[in-house]
Amino acid sequence: MKLILELILLLPILGSLFNLLLGRAPRRLGETVACGAIWGSFAATLAAAAAYDSPVTTEIASWLSAFDFKAPLVLYLDPLSLALCLMITFVCGLIHLYAVGYMHDDPGYRRFFVLLNLFVASMLLLVLAANLPLLYLGWEGVGFCSYALIGFWYQNPNNATAGRKAFIVTRIGDVGLALAIVWIFQLFGTTSITLVNQMGHGVPVSIITGLGLLMLLGAMGKSAQLPLMVWLPDAMAGPTPVSAQIHAATMVTAGVYLLMRLFPLIGLSVTVTSAIAVTGALTAFYGATCALAQRDLKRILAFSTISQIGYMMLGVGVGAITAASFHLIEHAFFKALLFLGAGCVITAMDHEQDVFRMGGLSRTMPATFYPFLAGALCLAGLPLTGGFFSKDGILAAVWQQGGTLSLGLYALGLLTALITAIYTFRMVFLVFGGSKEASSLSSPGSMGRAHHALPVVMQWTLIPLALFGLGGGLLNLPAYLGHGLLQQFLAPLGASGQQGLSPASELLLSGMAALVSLAGIALAWVRFGGDRRKQRVIEARQPARGVHAFLLGGWYVDDLYRLLFVRPYVWVSQVLWQRVDEGMVDKGFDQMAALLGRCGRGLGSWSCGRLYIYLLSLATGAALFIGWFALVAL
Repeated sequence: MKLILELILLLPILGSLFNLLLGRAPRRLGETVACGAIWGSFAATLAAAAAYDSPVTTEIASWLSAFDFKAPLVLYLDPLSLALCLMITFVCGLIHLYAVGYMHDDPGYRRFFVLLNLFVASMLLLVLAANLPLLYLGWEGVGFCSYALIGFWYQNPNNATAGRKAFIVTRIGDVGLALAIVWIFQLFGTTSITLVNQMGHGVPVSIITGLGLLMLLGAMGKSAQLPLMVWLPDAMAGPTPVSAQIHAATMVTAGVYLLMRLFPLIGLSVTVTSAIAVTGALTAFYGATCALAQRDLKRILAFSTISQIGYMMLGVGVGAITAASFHLIEHAFFKALLFLGAGCVITAMDHEQDVFRMGGLSRTMPATFYPFLAGALCLAGLPLTGGFFSKDGILAAVWQQGGTLSLGLYALGLLTALITAIYTFRMVFLVFGGSKEASSLSSPGSMGRAHHALPVVMQWTLIPLALFGLGGGLLNLPAYLGHGLLQQFLAPLGASGQQGLSPASELLLSGMAALVSLAGIALAWVRFGGDRRKQRVIEARQPARGVHAFLLGGWYVDDLYRLLFVRPYVWVSQVLWQRVDEGMVDKGFDQMAALLGRCGRGLGSWSCGRLYIYLLSLATGAALFIGWFALVAL
């Protein structure tokens, strides 16, 4: 098992090093190594799953060791890390294959695959880490890779700014996690995750609350939750495979994983669990409402990810770790599918991303439309899809908690599910629905047809994601349908979400979720489907106003942060630069230099070549010295 765990982690690292160090290797060889490294890691993960019997801890090497502080390079495999490793390597393997076609004419493809491989390796390290410093190393690794990949096309200043924004905003959360790690070592004398989880009962609840809130801050930044979610919509500046990998299998899921991994510790504080649940519910609602008004295809999916991660946080907050894990895995399948499908559309449409400048693509791009529709059905939570069962498990867990807060969160989650179905099929109807004539209203004669043929590999990678998205519910069926493999496998982590509910209650809750999903799809059809699409395209020419402008601008959170933080920071920087640095420091030195220069020039004027002036100066100096010594003698 030790060799297998080493291969899971080392293969992506070796793939990254190969393309980094052998830059002159043939392009096809570099792409093959990059993709083969991820699929090799997936094969090693399958071997680990086949050989898995109980949690495994294996030490690979010594890393940090000073006095009583020790953090060796130790990997830990349990049901949670194994399930996530399978998902990460499989989904990222498909994304790498897709990227071969997507990046086929990009001159920076080698740098792209170096970073993409390293991205996967960092996420695997984060998931397999047995101690907190090692987890933090992976945590910072995915942060660096996301920064470099979001700003991959850095020649465009907007792309470079988006990368910096992601790095800076997530850094706020990173500080919270770093403080929590230091505090944990000071309290427990160890950074082993398993040991820390076992020691929480001997610590005052107030301290657990402080640790939990610091970790929640870290999760807010990395998983783009309120109020640190502003970086994720701008992260769409990177290539589409990067967007798919960030949103589906790496980066944003790291914060949720952190809270799930340390839930035995932070779950002892009701304040922390309530804060996690409230944060998740509010973020889910925020992301869904913003997605409802977006025009950019990738930004719709970005706000959708914010919303769906919110559902996972809600599940963690109510202790339904299995349900949250199931939704994390299922979301990876259908969100990767949607992003890769969007990449196909954008590539075929000559990099057009405005959904109001599309339409009729179901006829011209059927190989993209049907998998994309499968992903949309999962996201909207249509009954019997994987997305329906995973989201229903979280909502059922919230309902089961009872109490005023939980019922309010359930109602908000159900409302968010309705909005999710509306914006999902608004996207589908605008992009794929209607006719060529309808879509030409916004750009006559150019929209509604594909401009570029797509590489076959880009379309073929959509099919397995669609199958796993639609059929993923079989992994964790509710009790009235016989349960599933995932529920039994992840049982040590916590409640599945519907455990303890009667079959009648489960059916009632599932029925409500199904009605909400169907109602949302129907409302989307009423407003955006069929001939009504023409009217919506005409309306799209008008500037956004009122609530629509509020949602399109992401609740103006960016503007608020610009007012509260960016402008004061810029003002203080300008004061320090122009008034202190230039006005006082630089000007003071300049004036001192000018004074010394004038003194030098004045003294230099005595060097005129006239002997009587030199003798007069000598006599004056001698007189001054004699006078000085006379005063001292007195």
